Amino acid sequence: MDEDYKDWGIEDVPVYQLKLFVAGTSSLSVRAISNLKLILSKYLDGRYELDIIDVYQQPEMALQDDVAAVPMLLKKFPSPTRRLIGDMSDTAKVLRGLGI
Repeated sequence: MDEDYKDWGIEDVPVYQLKLFVAGTSSLSVRAISNLKLILSKYLDGRYELDIIDVYQQPEMALQDDVAAVPMLLKKFPSPTRRLIGDMSDTAKVLRGLGI
């Protein structure tokens, strides 16, 4: 996404649809949530929908989205679909995965 996106019309900026799969309150999951929220607030400026899914509480969601490891970020929209595994501490890697 171009840094000048704030000059675009609101309809031109995609709303990212994201799912973050975590394993309860493990330290890795807590870090992933915190790191991802910081990245999203800085680079997507509220232009995202983030669902945080605990695989212990909703195992069917993990099966539905073929989750093999957690924490895992699933970018559903805009295309292409992407998966990132880890604590989301590598900002550059997360941005590449999001296509930003």
